[in-house]
Amino acid sequence: MDTMLLLLITGISIGFFIQTITGFAGALVSLPFLLFVMPLSDAIAYLSIFYSISTPIYVYKEWENIDKSLLKKLSLSSFIGLLIGIVVLVYGQPLILKKALGLFIILIVLNSLRSKKELLIISKMKYVFGFLGGFFSGVFSSGGPLYVVVVKSETSDVKTFRATMFGVLGLVTMMRIPVLIFEGILTVGKLYNSLYVLPFFILALFLGNKVFLKLNEVLFKKIMLILLFISGIVLLVK
Repeated sequence: MDTMLLLLITGISIGFFIQTITGFAGALVSLPFLLFVMPLSDAIAYLSIFYSISTPIYVYKEWENIDKSLLKKLSLSSFIGLLIGIVVLVYGQPLILKKALGLFIILIVLNSLRSKKELLIISKMKYVFGFLGGFFSGVFSSGGPLYVVVVKSETSDVKTFRATMFGVLGLVTMMRIPVLIFEGILTVGKLYNSLYVLPFFILALFLGNKVFLKLNEVLFKKIMLILLFISGIVLLVK
């Protein structure tokens, strides 16, 4: 097994294990592994493949818990942001934006520990967060933390939060796939390589769901904030 395939299996498995537990952070965990052996555009293509596989599973299982009204509100602004983000990914130099996103996420986490007043402001800016989430999903496949901020402010319990995150990220993935194919980023060769990863990916989904069922709400929220903070650090320094 070559290094590329080994790191692809490792990154996807660990990333989607975390994604299944928390509802987000799959891409942010996977990317550091993938970027050791491939350019950013190829890493985004692989992540999109596995998001497109996991999305129907997540949404089918969690359909009743998804906040469908919030999902509709975020869909249009996310799509516009996604199109612009993919154009930047293909033709631009987006690294400075990655660092800016990292710093923003860190500040959001620190502020959430200090005060709850930001929740009202975030609720009023849900369309802005939808656009930014779509944009960074297009550029880095890392819009999840921005969606976390707005979905967290709009949902009242862990099950609804997690299910709605599955719905939002799944919707963004379905929007992204045709654009990646059109731009020539998602290829048959990548689909072929993904077959080697598939058994490990399925195992990661199964184990992640088992772990989620054992978590209480307080621990879940602590894990969510820790992952957000780590995500911000990774984006800032990588």
